Amino acid sequence: MTKKFLIGAATVLLALTSCHNDNTNTETSVSFDEVLTTRRSVRSYDPAKKISEAEVRELLKATQEAPSWANQQPSKYYVAIGEEKLKAAMEMIGANKDRVADAPVLIVSTFERGKSGYFQGQATNEVGEGWGAYDNGLSNCYLILKARAMGFDTLIMGMRDADQLRALFNIPEDETVMAVIALGYRNEEPTHPDRRDLDDIVKFF
Repeated sequence: MTKKFLIGAATVLLALTSCHNDNTNTETSVSFDEVLTTRRSVRSYDPAKKISEAEVRELLKATQEAPSWANQQPSKYYVAIGEEKLKAAMEMIGANKDRVADAPVLIVSTFERGKSGYFQGQATNEVGEGWGAYDNGLSNCYLILKARAMGFDTLIMGMRDADQLRALFNIPEDETVMAVIALGYRNEEPTHPDRRDLDDIVKFF
């Protein structure tokens, strides 16, 4: 190989590397610890910033990596992103409506009953359907952490009218409506609430 050829090949390789770095998704440059420490429950959203369906799909894809009882994957999500459904769903979250009025997306989180915590149709232990809620919580945890890694913010809301949401999104009767999750971009920097001392919640034996 000639010296000229080697220099040219090196130049091309450098260009490709630079191009790859320029296109690196922002989330890959954020450490896991940063995701944990910057995630907050946000109650004020920037009305000028929207989120696309493709971005929500990427976000919800992450929830499929969450663990669940015997890989039952009981969690389901119903996304209000269109103007009509979003406006309607806003009326079904109680006092939180005013707090998340500018969030561009609301996600209803449910789980299918009779899956997690069951074996051959029988509850495996005294927790019963609580395992479905547990698995749904794990799935939602993946959701809010992935959201933060993508630069979004969230608020998990327990105040909601389950019956109205069921009718609005045609949610089957064998699913329990758990939470509504607001998704958007923070409009202000939220405070960091104090956490309990580690020794208050952990015991080593």
